[in-house]
Amino acid sequence: MTQDPASVRIDTSKPHPARMYDWFLGGKDNYPVDEAMARQLLTVDARGRDMARVNRAFMHRAIRWLSAHGVRQYLDVGTGIPTEPNLHQIAQDAAPESRIVYCDNDPIVLAHAAALLRSTPEGATEYIQADARDPEIILERAGKVLDFDQPIALSMLALLHFVGDEDGAYELVSKIVEKLAPGSYLVLSHVTGDFDPEGAAKASAMYKARGLTLRPRSRDELAAFFDGMEFVEPGVSLTAEWHPELGEPVPVQGDDPIPGWAAVARKP
Repeated sequence: MTQDPASVRIDTSKPHPARMYDWFLGGKDNYPVDEAMARQLLTVDARGRDMARVNRAFMHRAIRWLSAHGVRQYLDVGTGIPTEPNLHQIAQDAAPESRIVYCDNDPIVLAHAAALLRSTPEGATEYIQADARDPEIILERAGKVLDFDQPIALSMLALLHFVGDEDGAYELVSKIVEKLAPGSYLVLSHVTGDFDPEGAAKASAMYKARGLTLRPRSRDELAAFFDGMEFVEPGVSLTAEWHPELGEPVPVQGDDPIPGWAAVARKP
């Protein structure tokens, strides 16, 4: 790790997406400000917990698919608070020699990073305390653990909707993908307003009122992150519908789709 947990101050004056996600998943590493914001979001869509579980299940399936197709290195940006099984546990269960670098900007994730560092003897795990908006720092530190001359799977799960276009969301992805070797993969999941534009606008306004960003993107806007890459079938799909055979189904409320897109693509 690159910082001492004791040296990092956790800001509890405003909610943080990683801690809200933890609350939706039933975790205890969150604060009243996070719970209050999460509960307010439930007034817009009561399936907030379902969204978090569906996204987590997509991560499990995507890592199983990547492991089965020979990927042995992972760079996970926007890791969130550890929730077992973590990415490295799935990857190293399939291939013990797998190497994983996690990255997040919330100090509470750093405080729990020991759970992310329990690697197999054959493999490696490391944690970077850095912001997704600083791809150069991420690349420099990740390069101490990962071999960028070999394929790497870059995952940014439920992350980019917290980065506005004005903050260079597309540019930060392309800067990292540019440094990846041919045969690498990009794995994304993303909130969308395609099914409920009014609700998405209300949620975005709630975030803005707290000095935070929520930028839902359409199916085509998510696809644009993969410019120049080759989609793994079925391409951009509903998060719950990406290779469902690779995991257990997640029970959700109602029959309407969970409003999120996901995709995996290969760098040629």
